[in-house]
Parts: sequence; C-alpha cells; structure tokens
Amino acid sequence: MSALIINFTLNGEPANARVLAPLSLLDVLRDQLELPGSKNACEQGECGSCSVMLDDELVCSCLVMAGDIEGSRVTTVEGMANGRVLNAVQQAMHEAGAVQCGFCTPGIVVAATDLFEANPKPTTDEIKEALAGNICRCTGYGAIIRAFEDLAGTT
Repeated sequence: MSALIINFTLNGEPANARVLAPLSLLDVLRDQLELPGSKNACEQGECGSCSVMLDDELVCSCLVMAGDIEGSRVTTVEGMANGRVLNAVQQAMHEAGAVQCGFCTPGIVVAATDLFEANPKPTTDEIKEALAGNICRCTGYGAIIRAFEDLAGTT
C-alpha cells in the first residue's frame, strides 16, 4: 500500500502527515502529530471530546477522514491560546473553576471559542445550545455555564 501525504495548515502553520491506512483526523493529530488535546472517547461523534475547527467549521475529528483534509485549515485546542496566554474562553473557565478532569475541556474550549467568535454576547440558552454536543462526566455544567455567562456579560 502506498502512503498518502496530506498537506494542510495546523494551528496556523504548514503541516503534513503520512497516511498508510484509513485514519481519522483524530488519529493523525494524536498519534502522528503528538497533539493530545483532542481526546479519543466515543469515536462516534457523540461526546465532543475530539472537537476541532476544520476550515472554520466545528467538527468531531473522529468522524473526519485524514485523507479528506488536504489543503484544509485545522485548529485544535493547542492552537486556541496565544503561546502561554490563554484565550478569553480558556481564561473564563480558569477563573470560574470550570475545569474538572480535563477530558471534555478541550472540546468545550473549541466549541465555546467558535460560539464567542460568532457571537460575543450569547444568551444562556445560546451557550447551552453551543455546548450541547459536549459531554462532561464530572460536573453538572454549572461552573462551565457560569464561566461563559460571565464572559458574555449576561450574569
């Protein structure tokens, strides 16, 4: 079997990956590119733990075939911060104590960053809707919602 070399932009930088078999974008990110932020939980696009931005669209990377990202722009949770400076969503979660075990946190950060880029002042219902695809097994989401209400200025 011959390898497929895929070229794309990853977190603002040129990247490539060598794909020998059908692999998901999640597999490439974690196993080849050593970006562990996107988590492998359900592998069915149900939990949100592997969420990334693909050409400015929120997607579950476990459902995207790596061969399909040729020429695309991928942003992972690792690309959300500016170096060691947290983005507004990350900072809000930190300040509100809205991080539990950290397994769901990367997907929530990506989904909420997408929301706040599109709508800097979402309502509580809009925040809940944007996070509906992210499952957190540690909390009742209270601190997470409060963090984003504070960020939106709706508290």
